[in-house]
Amino acid sequence: MKRFFSSLLTVLALATVLMIWIKLPWFAVLGIAIAIALWLLATRSGRLAREATKLGIAGLPQRWGASSVIVIGIAGVVGVLVAMLAMGEGFKATLDKTGDDSTAILLRAGSQAETNSVITRDQTPLIAALPGIVRAADGKALVSPELSQVVNLVSRNDGGDVNVQFRGVGPQGWAIRPQIKIVQGRKFNPGLREIVIGKGAQTQFRDMEVGKQLKLANQQWTIVGVFEAKDSHDSELWTDADVLGPSYQRQAFQSVTVKLTGKSGFKQLKAALASDPRLKLDVATTRDYYGKQSEGLTKLIKILGSVIGAIMAIGAVFGALNSMYAAVAGRAREIATLRALGFRGLPVVTAVMLETMLLALLGGVLGALIAWLVFNGYTVSTLGNNFSQVVFQFKVSPELAWTGLKWALGIGLVGGLFPALRAARLPVTEALRAA
Repeated sequence: MKRFFSSLLTVLALATVLMIWIKLPWFAVLGIAIAIALWLLATRSGRLAREATKLGIAGLPQRWGASSVIVIGIAGVVGVLVAMLAMGEGFKATLDKTGDDSTAILLRAGSQAETNSVITRDQTPLIAALPGIVRAADGKALVSPELSQVVNLVSRNDGGDVNVQFRGVGPQGWAIRPQIKIVQGRKFNPGLREIVIGKGAQTQFRDMEVGKQLKLANQQWTIVGVFEAKDSHDSELWTDADVLGPSYQRQAFQSVTVKLTGKSGFKQLKAALASDPRLKLDVATTRDYYGKQSEGLTKLIKILGSVIGAIMAIGAVFGALNSMYAAVAGRAREIATLRALGFRGLPVVTAVMLETMLLALLGGVLGALIAWLVFNGYTVSTLGNNFSQVVFQFKVSPELAWTGLKWALGIGLVGGLFPALRAARLPVTEALRAA
């Protein structure tokens, strides 16, 4: 029992150290690296460790089979981890780009998304009269009452049905979002069953060419244009809100998007809403609204990525342990000779650890490179908070690659520790006699 609890405490301590290591900021890791480099250069023990490390690295070609187990195992961990996190990062980046601080969205009080919000038609003129909203040259407020209807389309990938957001926008919807540009065809004409589609929707779903007709709500709709928003709107179909509503027997709107008059506009609008009992509505900048829409899925992906990475990391640690134990056993005579020449325990431990960390670093770089080559910019779609597909691209950022490298070095640290301690405790006389 005593040995069991001692082993359990050791494992928990190593896991704690590994988690702390992974959470360290880059400047802390850089400080540790500089401190180790100075020790290797400026002290006698460090110089001995450096020479012992050179001998170990020089022998890697003769032990490449065992060493490749470490490199490939860690590359797999880092590749999967970075790919998973890149999916969450890409989804978050897409929704973050959708909103900004110059526009705001109004929903029914207590609603978390457009799907469960209702704004009656008699409330829209009241909203348009509120302060804090930009007026166009003709004096009309830049206000877009909108509907969001989920429709079924066919995926290009597997031919299955997927949910897609069919958005009805008001006449000012284009002016409120000037970043949205028509790249093919034209805008829809008000009052007609015409659709413009996002560029992302065109790439992910079938029958999305300009001129084709879609049967939605038992009616024929004509695709007249393609727009590019470079945000989550790229996943949507757009039409006139006054046409979409009657087609789906919707008497009310779900949200109202407005253009704000500078930084003070949001405060003025929020205060005006609070003081008007006829408007029981919540307001948020579109940056905050779409940022919250990404929180749940991003957290889930990060948790899943970390759990899967941790499970794979355990396998990689055992692979590193086996490989390094075999390397230490195969180099028993060499290590014993070094000990006999005056290399004490610390230089020997450091040499084995540095060798393992070098292999781990190679595996980390390889895994991050594979993740970047295969997944960076890869386009997929997933369900968002409105129960419709959001098209986005994987984003392998330098921060994610750095996280993967820290995981790799952490695995190397744990995987090389026990073989290094064994090498330092190797009895000199027995090792030389056995050799």
